[in-house]
Amino acid sequence: MFADYSWGDLMSIFAMQGFAGLILFSVYVLMALGLAIIFGQMGVINMAHGEFMILGAYVTYLTSKLFAAFLPGLFGLYFFVAMILAFIASGGLGMAVEWLLIRHLYKRPLDTLLATWGVSLILQQLYRTVFGAREVGVEIPQWMMGSLTLTDTIEIPINGLFVMVLAIGISVAIYVLMYRSGWGLQVRAVVANRAMADAVGINTARTDRLTFGVGCGVAGVAGAAFTMIGSTGPTAGQLYIVDTFLVVVFGGAGNLLGTIVSAFSISQGQSILEFFLSGSTAKVLTLLTVVIIVMVRPQGLFALKLRK
Repeated sequence: MFADYSWGDLMSIFAMQGFAGLILFSVYVLMALGLAIIFGQMGVINMAHGEFMILGAYVTYLTSKLFAAFLPGLFGLYFFVAMILAFIASGGLGMAVEWLLIRHLYKRPLDTLLATWGVSLILQQLYRTVFGAREVGVEIPQWMMGSLTLTDTIEIPINGLFVMVLAIGISVAIYVLMYRSGWGLQVRAVVANRAMADAVGINTARTDRLTFGVGCGVAGVAGAAFTMIGSTGPTAGQLYIVDTFLVVVFGGAGNLLGTIVSAFSISQGQSILEFFLSGSTAKVLTLLTVVIIVMVRPQGLFALKLRK
């Protein structure tokens, strides 16, 4: 596999594929952070998580069109507005789904899986009806165009670099929210001992709804970031949902550090293997590796300690 390349070529390939893996890592992290909050903290298998991501992508698409039509002088700033709107739209829809459906199915994981799969199909058809079956893309702001040249063979696209910075920023924000805020303390109290949390006055129902909303909102931000590196279609979210669940389970459900480490490991391994092998073979090898590790360590790389 490596015999046809010189040492210098291999270093360039690993550098370029490593950076491509970092872009994939950024999308995985943004998707998996929201899913880790929902699945890890609430035990809900949200099969519609990819559709909440695509909602954020479509909100970004609409925002770009509105800015181009009515505020062309501020077009370079539309993405920051789109991120906020994507979070609000996806988070608001998530809270509505939790109130209408999920709250009736807690402690019934198979039922939540089927119910959210149904929500996924409904949202896909809704997107297809409103936006059409064809993929759409956004116009990237001028300041995000081009690339940074590191060497003669290594260039870093600015939009990919921005997505990575965004992923780091969101990760820090989620950490502060979950471990340095009063609301995060309530969430962790509910996870540790729901009955005791309810007994000391924590509104567990409202905490659940907000937690689900925040997780879906983060997925919406992931969708906004996704538009900077790819096109959006009604079923695009399904391309990432399996990998995202893989990241969360491999890292340890509910552990933010484990989610980040898992996303980095899987994205880097998959990106480098895809250069030397076919994409499907790379995915299969990555999946087999993760499955073997999870068989040895079922709790994932990092596990939360919960009160039994």
